Amino acid sequence: MSVQQESPAERMSTPVDGVDVLGALSPSRAGDFLTCPLLYRFRTIDKLPEPYSPDAVRGTVVHKVLEDLFDLPADHRTPERAREMLLPAWEELVTAEPELTGMFDAESGAAPDIASWLTSCRAVLDRYFTLEDPTRLEPAERELYVEALLDSRLLLRGFVDRIDVAPDGAIRVVDYKTGRAPGEMFEAKALFQMKFYALVIWRTRGVVPAMLQLVYLGSGEMLRYVPDEADLVATERKVEAIWRAIRLAEESGDWRPSPGRLCDWCAHQALCPAYGGTPPPLPVLEIDPAPGTPGPEAQGTP
Repeated sequence: MSVQQESPAERMSTPVDGVDVLGALSPSRAGDFLTCPLLYRFRTIDKLPEPYSPDAVRGTVVHKVLEDLFDLPADHRTPERAREMLLPAWEELVTAEPELTGMFDAESGAAPDIASWLTSCRAVLDRYFTLEDPTRLEPAERELYVEALLDSRLLLRGFVDRIDVAPDGAIRVVDYKTGRAPGEMFEAKALFQMKFYALVIWRTRGVVPAMLQLVYLGSGEMLRYVPDEADLVATERKVEAIWRAIRLAEESGDWRPSPGRLCDWCAHQALCPAYGGTPPPLPVLEIDPAPGTPGPEAQGTP
């Protein structure tokens, strides 16, 4: 089974009145372009389907449980209760997307067993409780959609897993990762997403978050970072530079691949010139949107 890449942010984004918006960008799509411009094209412009990933779906289900956990009274937020919430969260997801069960098709050979996959989900949830005590937390926001229009007229948008606000107003931005913590060489890439969110919060609330916190449930580690205004100004410049590079690639049609270690997990190797493939013809895009409305290329950039 496969799924077309589509972001909830694309559906949530609001019209911007009276401004000729350049386009819209999320940290995931910006990350795609930095990783490989051709991957960005396949996902955002061609909108090619990709197989469901057991790891990615595990992340979706675990995020749902952790979001709903804070609906419970504090003393009910236990590992046992989280495990009980797992199966209903999975069933709710399958009801919305029945094709997900194709991940466990025994005929596909390497497909995981659903029982062992659910066990792995429980292990990830158990590890969360070794990193934080949810009975002592009362998040201000969960799964919060955020967006900000920069002075350059680029719209930034995305979803923040959790925002905590201290009594003194200090903001902590929290993101759950169900994989392992990256090595030092890849920390900057992981923090880029968090600085992106911090930039949006700064631009919309006028407050620089006091802490950015990545919770790695795969390895039981935390990555914390204290940003400042200089960090966020630099992030804004980087995001705008990424957008300019995207538009240049759109205008030239030059979406070159960037072969590397992540290619082993790419669903599009058969179409990649680096592996002897040929990309499909580029769809025709309308580059000039109507004033105040992101055009097709922007709306396809979740």
